Amino acid sequence: MTTSKQKYRHIFDTTHLQSDLKKRSLRSGMVTVGSQAVMFIIQLGSTMILARILSPQDYGINAMAVSITGFAGIFSSLGLSTATVQRKNINHEQVSTLFWINAAIGLLITLVVAAVSPVVAWFFKTPEMLKVMLSLSVIFITGGLNIQHSALLTRQMRFYTLAKIRILSLTGGILVAIITGYYGFGYWALIFNTLTNVTLMTIGCWLSCNWIPGLPYRHSGVGAMIRFGSDLMGFNAINYFSRNMDNVLIGRYHGSGALGLYSKAYQLLMMPITNLRDPMTSVALPALSRLQNDPDLYKNYYLKCVSLLAFVSMPLVGFMLVYSDQLIHLLLGPQWIGASVIFKILAIAAFVQPVSGTLGMVLISTGRSRLYLKMGVFSAVVICSSFAMGLPWGGKGVAAGYAAANYLVLFPTVYYTFKGTAIRSKDFLYAVGKPLISSLIMVAGCFLLFCFSQHMNTVISLAVGGFAAILIYFSVFACLFSGLNELHDYYSYGKLIFERKNR
Repeated sequence: MTTSKQKYRHIFDTTHLQSDLKKRSLRSGMVTVGSQAVMFIIQLGSTMILARILSPQDYGINAMAVSITGFAGIFSSLGLSTATVQRKNINHEQVSTLFWINAAIGLLITLVVAAVSPVVAWFFKTPEMLKVMLSLSVIFITGGLNIQHSALLTRQMRFYTLAKIRILSLTGGILVAIITGYYGFGYWALIFNTLTNVTLMTIGCWLSCNWIPGLPYRHSGVGAMIRFGSDLMGFNAINYFSRNMDNVLIGRYHGSGALGLYSKAYQLLMMPITNLRDPMTSVALPALSRLQNDPDLYKNYYLKCVSLLAFVSMPLVGFMLVYSDQLIHLLLGPQWIGASVIFKILAIAAFVQPVSGTLGMVLISTGRSRLYLKMGVFSAVVICSSFAMGLPWGGKGVAAGYAAANYLVLFPTVYYTFKGTAIRSKDFLYAVGKPLISSLIMVAGCFLLFCFSQHMNTVISLAVGGFAAILIYFSVFACLFSGLNELHDYYSYGKLIFERKNR
């Protein structure tokens, strides 16, 4: 009779991933980036449609709810999904035990969120929040059932499967939102979107993972994994609290209209950023976890990831900063033009956010979860203080404080992340140096061009500016030291991705 250990051996074993990790990572990255591109197009299209159907107040109510449910959702994972991905060896008994822990926590959070719904409605001075929070509370028990299945798919680097699940879940939720929004459901369209997305995600992960959890085992040896996950959960809770305190404060003291403009500016700006950063980090984390015992390979892999991420993200953010008015007018409509100034200020912070976000990946993949938690506390104190200082000036003041805080915490975080590792701070700065210089020069050139073309048609202005940005950026990058060699490396990555496997 086949035991569970033998039956699911192929799901937990990762030795086959060690062979040709570079090509596997590049192909996984391409799949994930491709899926993110599809999701970005879907999100962008839905944003253009829903922004014309719903009001800033509708988005403000949704942002209030997300600021609470997103924070509560951190505890449903307990960081155990990352522990499953990062750990070198795991077994059926351990993952089954973690599954039931996640399920129990999800049920508990559902009950807690439902119980505090009246308090949330009172705090935001918005009676509609009571029914909204009660409805959204069910996502925690539903989402808790897919955490370990999704982690196992990530551990096996099955990113094509995960991509299909996410695209179908996203599409299903958006279709429900557009239909219900069209028929006058208002902010409920956004709530239905979330409920549908989470449900479809859970169904997809169960069908694709081909793993059925067993009963929990008291002596399964998950203690170290729970401690590791607890540190990650602590960081995520603190980080989420600090990153969303701006929404809470603006919603509390300036109302749903002001929060709608602020949250929509932040969402529009971060949409392309997260669609670039998240695919790379999701692929790099399991790969770096497999390389943690080889410092030289680890260093080389990480620095190439950072360099590539900076190469793409920095010029993109710079372009969006210069052409924010045109982008908002085209994508959201003229009624959202009040978000443009906030968008510009937040873009200053987003210029370094993608690359600074990879620092946590280093701490997690090397198992330094406690330092990860301490760095989270430090960043949270600085960021929350900046929100409080900028609050009297509304969304603009909060955005300015947030931008300043990101640069204040950057260099201390870089120093302590790489301290005691094979990677040095100057290695990190060198990896992002050429994209940084090229992007700043590109921004200056685009700004001068914008001054002469701002009266053009919106689409034409964006097209001309985009062409000029690409030309300036690549020209400057190629002229910098070893810039041509790096461009050739990026080209070779593309060839390697599409190269046929040898039989």
